[in-house]
Amino acid sequence: RNVLISHLLVTWCLLRLGLVGKIKRIFLVLMIIYVSIPFIVKIFPSIQAKLVFLNFVRVPFFIDLKRPQDLGLNHTHNFYLEPESGLKAGVWHTVPAQMWREAQGKDGNWYLSTFSSSHPVILYLHGNAGTRGGDHRVQLYKVLSSLGYHVVTFDYRGWGDSEGSPSEGGMTSDALFVYDWLKQQIGKTKPLYIWGHSLGTGVATNLVRRLCDRGNPPDALILESPFTNIREEAKCHPFSMVYRYLPGFDWFFLDAFTANNIRFASDENVNHISCPMLILHAEDDTVVPFYLGKKLYSMASRSQSLTGHKVQFVPFPASLGYKHKFIYRSPELPRQDPEWPH
Repeated sequence: RNVLISHLLVTWCLLRLGLVGKIKRIFLVLMIIYVSIPFIVKIFPSIQAKLVFLNFVRVPFFIDLKRPQDLGLNHTHNFYLEPESGLKAGVWHTVPAQMWREAQGKDGNWYLSTFSSSHPVILYLHGNAGTRGGDHRVQLYKVLSSLGYHVVTFDYRGWGDSEGSPSEGGMTSDALFVYDWLKQQIGKTKPLYIWGHSLGTGVATNLVRRLCDRGNPPDALILESPFTNIREEAKCHPFSMVYRYLPGFDWFFLDAFTANNIRFASDENVNHISCPMLILHAEDDTVVPFYLGKKLYSMASRSQSLTGHKVQFVPFPASLGYKHKFIYRSPELPRQDPEWPH
């Protein structure tokens, strides 16, 4: 009996030592990975650009962007524009819900003709990852359409079925091209608003700054879940949580944005924007913290270029659970109106 007990004790000790050894090896591997990642990002800064854009992440999978009706947008036309020679960009035009029946079976010429109606137009600039067919984006198109707006959206170069590779300059150029195309279709008198979400707010302020510099600002700018600039957003993003307090965090990670010419400096852009501005932000947003939207609003409120234009900030309480993507669910959304001539 004593021999059996001794054997069991020895076996248990060996198993324990083996388990401890495995845990140590796993911990060592994790530490090597943890220490290596900052150096890898520093040596290959393009990795950081890929993490900003996430254009390679297509959610939902296996959707045909040529068929928006498969997503419940059966009053939407898919077509393509060419922001640069040989560069195709996929675009959707959703007509106001009041035109739903008439839209069935119609071609692109009919959709173009609807711009002559009295309904205002929203150019929607989406955030990173996914495509123009992302579920929360589709749901917002439906809400805006039900409120009587034309909604035009597109995938930046490198997203969805749009050609090319992503960059901040390229995204802004694509947005400017689509805006100018829209102005040609609707004329000078019809209201045209720009709505950006998340990373799209950085594109939106870049675009509107250019338009204001040209002397033809849009009728209003709507920023949903905006940030001040990409460096401040990166410090707060969940991806950076495990490295946030690492000595040299800025040098390892944030300087990679500069190397890739990625700034999305909305905090600077608001000093050059001269049109009504509406900021929407949920208090429980874990991707772009609420305080960054509030900070941008504070900066916009002090901007001399925005003097005389309405600048409004609408918070959504955490109890509503809207987080980063679900403000479209708010029944209050139709009431948030920065004096649009609707």
